[in-house]
Amino acid sequence: MIYYLFTLQLSGWEFLAFILAYFLAVAFAFSAHEFSHAVVANWCGDKTAKSLGRMSLNPFKHIDGFGLFSFLLVGFGWAKPVPVNPLHFRNYKKGIRLVSSSGVITNFVLGIIFSCLYFFISPLLNLNNVFFEFVFFFLMIASTVNFSLALFNILPIYPLDGFNFLASFLKPDNKFLQFMYRYGSIILLVIIILPIFDLFYYYVVGGVESLFFDLWRLF
Repeated sequence: MIYYLFTLQLSGWEFLAFILAYFLAVAFAFSAHEFSHAVVANWCGDKTAKSLGRMSLNPFKHIDGFGLFSFLLVGFGWAKPVPVNPLHFRNYKKGIRLVSSSGVITNFVLGIIFSCLYFFISPLLNLNNVFFEFVFFFLMIASTVNFSLALFNILPIYPLDGFNFLASFLKPDNKFLQFMYRYGSIILLVIIILPIFDLFYYYVVGGVESLFFDLWRLF
């Protein structure tokens, strides 16, 4: 994100518009992700998140300051996980699958919506106006961030949603699960530090965005 700012060569007001758009887009994407976990967990019978005030789109309920700062610096961050007690689910395994997939689905749907808005609205904006520049930046960043969160979270690496979804189909003593419980956080750290994350971002996230832009060109 810092590198991207340097390549844009923005003026003072443009820089502020970009920063504000970035923070709002990231905060909304994180909040929507965690909110969906809380709502689905409540539907499945666990009211833990609701009782703690996490069934809300208020970003201050979900944002982790360090996680948001990390996203600003390196493009990878996190929100405060919604507390979930699967023992309260009416159907244990089904509940885990629904809650785990809800955040990914929410971000993916938002990515589709924002990519559509960006594709059709951005050509109409007068970018000599700082407000319209803010709208342009927000739609662009919101599309990318939501696709990034959705696609990264489907990876079957502990403690990501994709891992929890997969774990609901496997036995607790499964060797893959035990390996991930022990080394998943280290694997994530390696992915972030090495160029693996950049390759994932460029080819996977960029490829999905390009796919939808090609789709919108058909209309």
